[in-house]
Amino acid sequence: MVGAGGRAKERQAGAGERPGDDGFSMIETAGTKATFAERLRAHVAIARLDHSIKNLFVLPGIIVPLSIYPKLLNARLGVTLVWALVSITLVACSNYVINEVLDAPFDRLHPTKKNRPAALGLVNIPLAYVQWIGMMLAGVAIGWKISKPFAVTALALWLMGCAYNIRPLRTKDVPYLDVLTESVNNPLRMLLGWYAVAAWLVPPLSLLMCYWMIGCYFMALKRFSELREIGDHGVAGSYRASFKRYTQESLLESVVFYASTAMLFFGAFVIRYRIELLLGFPLVAVVMAIYFKLAFEPHSAVQNPEKLYHEPRLMAWFAATVVVMVLLLFVRLPWLEKIFMPTIPVVQPTSGAAAVSLAAPLRVEVRG
Repeated sequence: MVGAGGRAKERQAGAGERPGDDGFSMIETAGTKATFAERLRAHVAIARLDHSIKNLFVLPGIIVPLSIYPKLLNARLGVTLVWALVSITLVACSNYVINEVLDAPFDRLHPTKKNRPAALGLVNIPLAYVQWIGMMLAGVAIGWKISKPFAVTALALWLMGCAYNIRPLRTKDVPYLDVLTESVNNPLRMLLGWYAVAAWLVPPLSLLMCYWMIGCYFMALKRFSELREIGDHGVAGSYRASFKRYTQESLLESVVFYASTAMLFFGAFVIRYRIELLLGFPLVAVVMAIYFKLAFEPHSAVQNPEKLYHEPRLMAWFAATVVVMVLLLFVRLPWLEKIFMPTIPVVQPTSGAAAVSLAAPLRVEVRG
């Protein structure tokens, strides 16, 4: 009699991989024995609904426009946001499906990911491709009912998933580009929240760039934690191609770059639009510091962000940061503006001329 562990090993050994001519990796499931219930559970699992916690990245896109136009908050918006969440979840799950399918041969080389359904050969591959396309079409169709910009952004989120996973691009195999292209999902999610609330309002580029770079910070620390956990550089490279060129030092170097760039754009947004958010910056710094420390722990939750809720200290500081930042978006503190009043001449571009001002009514105009 073969036990559950024996069946798992049998499936893992029986599911081979051969590259397709179209750039897809096709996993052969011949010889893999599974019941209908096991197949069904596997297809539900590869959609990774537990990763829906990442939809929290949508919230700033919802809250910021509401802080500008509070009257937009009504029952109708509530219904729209529910449908928006369904749309985003479907598109994100579509990306997870293709990720599971194409990564299965590599996941078998990972100490824990080898137990994923596709890696064990429990997934019907042709049906998984139907699932992938079907979830995307449903998500974008729902998005089209919300607004055209929302639907286009949802499609962009899906296309980035394709670029990240599918050859010939498969950016996840390219050092640094893997982090940049995966993290661009952050500003795209924020845009989805924004366009669900106010499709006619143009979001600040500084906020989008900050959101992108903070995502890169988190993703680079995830890569660092994974590489540190595996230990063997050769094994790590066989599991993820980008690890062949990464080192722990180079990843930490990139982490500093992403953190610095994120705070640069955060400062640009704060000074330009919401100077009150300066008071919340220390909390943001604390959260980033705690996250950095977590990356050095064995079996760190940083490697699986959907499990970060198991880190009470991080969650407590994160919750405090969210509460404070949201409150600061809805209050005005004129005294703070006076403290940071310019003390040297400031060049302010105007139509046809550049005006240099220190404080009203003093104004010196330089005309070309």
